[in-house]
Amino acid sequence: MEPTGHSPASLDSSIAQWREYLRRRQTLHTVDIAELEDHLRELIDSLIAGGLTADEAFLVAVKRMGAQDALSAEFAREHSDRLWKQLVAVPDGEPAERGTREALMAFGCAVGAAALAKLPALFGIDLKTHESFYLRHASFFVLPVMAGFFAWKRQLPAATIRWLAAAFVLALVVMNTLPFTPAGNTEILASLHLPIALWLAVGIAYAGPRFREVAGRMDFIRFSGELFIYFVLIALGGGLLMAISANIFQAIGIDIEPFFEEWIAPCGPTGALIVAAWLVEAKQSVVENMAPVLTRLFTPLFTIALFFFLGAVIWTGQGLSMERDTLLVFDLLLAVVVALLLYSLSARDPHAPPGPFDVLQLVLVLAALATDIVALAAITNRIDQYGFSPNRVAALGENLLLLVNLGGSAVLSLRFLLKEGTFARLERWQTDFLPVYSGWAALVVVGFPFLFGFV
Repeated sequence: MEPTGHSPASLDSSIAQWREYLRRRQTLHTVDIAELEDHLRELIDSLIAGGLTADEAFLVAVKRMGAQDALSAEFAREHSDRLWKQLVAVPDGEPAERGTREALMAFGCAVGAAALAKLPALFGIDLKTHESFYLRHASFFVLPVMAGFFAWKRQLPAATIRWLAAAFVLALVVMNTLPFTPAGNTEILASLHLPIALWLAVGIAYAGPRFREVAGRMDFIRFSGELFIYFVLIALGGGLLMAISANIFQAIGIDIEPFFEEWIAPCGPTGALIVAAWLVEAKQSVVENMAPVLTRLFTPLFTIALFFFLGAVIWTGQGLSMERDTLLVFDLLLAVVVALLLYSLSARDPHAPPGPFDVLQLVLVLAALATDIVALAAITNRIDQYGFSPNRVAALGENLLLLVNLGGSAVLSLRFLLKEGTFARLERWQTDFLPVYSGWAALVVVGFPFLFGFV
């Protein structure tokens, strides 16, 4: 007879929450979590057999696990609204010291990134007159520093650090040795695709050895979405502060805008990205509550936007005659939709059964797939009329990648809804596509300049 005080379903829910918390941490492999869960369940069973209720057995088992595992203790501290905090409380000295070290390291990295962005100005290369230089080197002001921060935090092996450093050095050499035409198409394309290619190196530093696993890559996808959210919030706050400061100084006859242009414009965004990355790590439990809300808010909005677009295409019959700028806007929209899909998957409980929101996501994917087909038709039409160019070939390749990704996602989502497939298959499909995106971006950076004569 099951002791009263906690139903089996509720007990499984509590264990699932504990398991999901460990899954989101960066130091445990999937097999490690499974082993810990087996141990936890054995403890619970033995305690129930000894006369405790299921509720009491779970709490005591977590207490005992916490004595052996610092992550269980962290879990209890972060869920302060539960009795776990009182049962698994441990001295906070070491975690507090570790948090202080990480904060100081993050602050130092932010200052270092800002200094890198300002360094060219010391040699007469200012942002106003050398926009091309800053466009080509923007990635190197932030991404190596961010990768270095995570390499330090994850204590990556020296061999991995050397490979990551070699990737950044090679990219720097490529961007500074290829004879780009200033402000030419291939230079702009290479500059825009370079951060996509190098973001994979940041992901390897972030997830460490777990990048080989689906769960590790999904953690990096989740981090990327949360980083964007935090950076936007910091940017909005910084913009408001700058506007207020400019008006205050203007009231006393001081023009502070040159200071903003010379210092804040190059240094602010680079430092803010490092701070945002640290905040995602430091405030992980808060953001995890934010992610499902944001995905449920924006998924229906983007679905409606895509259906309006498709309706307008059918109504006006202008699908094949869209101008280049319009195509760029909808390519951006499709990229955002794929990013939203990835973020939604990362925020979802992988063990939950299919629900109404999964149906809505499938509708979003189908709408994006139809939009991509329209965009591909328009791009093909422009190539037929005007011939090949770096921008048109890049757009064609990216839309073909999106077509494959969205098509596979639609099939796997439908199979999951029909209970003929698993959510893990959909997760693996999306995470396995990360190196494909990075590889295509690297091809644009290195191959397109030679293919199109550096114009």
